[in-house]
Amino acid sequence: MNIAERGINSNTTPFIIAEMSGNHNQSIDKAFEIVDAAAKSGVHALKLQTYTADTMTLSIDSDEFCINDNDSLWSGNKLHDLYNKAHTPWDWHKPIMDRAKKLGMLCFSSPFDETAVDFLESLEVPAYKIASFENTDLPLIRKVASTGKPMIISTGMATVAEIDQAVCTARESGCVDLTLLKCTSTYPATPKNSNVLTIPHLKKMFGCEVGLSDHTMGIGASIAAIAHGATVIEKHFTIDRAEGGVDSVFSLEPHEMSLLVMESKRAWQSLGKVTYGPSKDEERSLAFRRSIYIAQDLVAGEEVTPENLRRIRPGFGLEPKHYDFLIGKHVSRDVKRGTPLTWDLVS
Repeated sequence: MNIAERGINSNTTPFIIAEMSGNHNQSIDKAFEIVDAAAKSGVHALKLQTYTADTMTLSIDSDEFCINDNDSLWSGNKLHDLYNKAHTPWDWHKPIMDRAKKLGMLCFSSPFDETAVDFLESLEVPAYKIASFENTDLPLIRKVASTGKPMIISTGMATVAEIDQAVCTARESGCVDLTLLKCTSTYPATPKNSNVLTIPHLKKMFGCEVGLSDHTMGIGASIAAIAHGATVIEKHFTIDRAEGGVDSVFSLEPHEMSLLVMESKRAWQSLGKVTYGPSKDEERSLAFRRSIYIAQDLVAGEEVTPENLRRIRPGFGLEPKHYDFLIGKHVSRDVKRGTPLTWDLVS
């Protein structure tokens, strides 16, 4: 998969996405600060969300349109009020995207209805992301896929059948480059519920790139995901959690995002291949293995005993596996203490 000129696959470092979401707190200056900090942290892409309260829901006061879960970060909010508070104004998109591009980052968005897709097409975005709560909205997936742009689909809450419907719809509608993200749609999510072992199964089942949309605290789940084949990591991003924001609680701060970028590269580099025996770099270390050495001065014909034969470092003598066989043998000539034992020295 490629987004613009950037390859996304197991042969290159994981693609790290910083999700701005509503952490700008309705300040374009704060949004610009987030863009700058994301670029400085080294992420490869910044992602926005493109919707209005009216494209997301209806302004109704009934319980169905309110969040009544006491465990939710947004408990007590009307859906319409929450989305109005969290949305990124559409006239901000171009200046944010221009700033990201100037700083060397890709920038794209999650559309939440067809009007958002049309708007984002006018901005020539390089890719699209389908959020977990929209992964069953097949008309929206069909609309996005028809652009021919690369698609990333989060799979939070989705059954295998629902993921299959989304993938088939995307591919049948023109999507060639597709990535699926394992996602746990709780905010924040716990490591225990992240189930990153699903990632290689997703890849095998659907034959596409895979990754993690990570709502846990910290970076541990993301690094574990890379160890299991994730090539894309998405994390929410904020300047300072203490400043608040609709998603700030489970967002990374700049120093944490920098750490994610660095450690994800290290995790990817460490995967390597199945291999045994000394690597080329290890060959020099072979000299410091244990081997068999003469531990006392001996004269020709003297018996080899546990007192005058040692298994020690360095590794220029015979291998320790020969030690028991050598006990009771005799040296064939005079040898000095510290001589590595070789076959020609015993008889």
